[in-house]
Amino acid sequence: MQVPRIVLASGSPRRAALLRQMGFAFDVMAEAVSEDGVSSADPTAHVVALSRRKAEAVLGRVDEGLVIGADTVVFLEGEILGKPKDEEEARTMLRQLSGKTHEVFTGFTLIQVGGGRFSDVERTAVTFRDLANWEVEDYVASGGPLDKAGGYGIQDRSGLFVDRIEGCFYNVVGFPLTKFYEKLKVLWDVETLRRVLCR
Repeated sequence: MQVPRIVLASGSPRRAALLRQMGFAFDVMAEAVSEDGVSSADPTAHVVALSRRKAEAVLGRVDEGLVIGADTVVFLEGEILGKPKDEEEARTMLRQLSGKTHEVFTGFTLIQVGGGRFSDVERTAVTFRDLANWEVEDYVASGGPLDKAGGYGIQDRSGLFVDRIEGCFYNVVGFPLTKFYEKLKVLWDVETLRRVLCR
């Protein structure tokens, strides 16, 4: 029996790396989507809406299989922090996060071509220790913050900024693997899952 095709509708190298690490084989098709009309006050609604838009943006190019869309934001004191547009904004974000607890939200959407679809969201609380100015400056100079929500990546050297987390670690990296897998178990039977993971 044929192994289902998987399409990741995201250009995030971290999401791709996580899925490969778990044994998934997939194609990447990323399309830019507009954030117009998406809530900026509710992080859950924000990431779920954008994950749907990303999945739907490539759906017309896929004849069969499963399309995965995802979006991640950092939420601090009522404000959504996306990817910093430049080094100065990265500095500002990191100084905002210093010594505080923020939340990371990842929404994801699974669309089975010609079949069902699911959306869900994961939330993880992350507490930063107090950051010294030189730590912020050195990390910004490394280029690490510029492609990451909130201006940091827990899997790189900025993991040293983190005092503790409550919830899914992989969600902070950019994709909640366990929750994703639980949704796959709704869409696919056991034999399909085993063919995908043991190919």
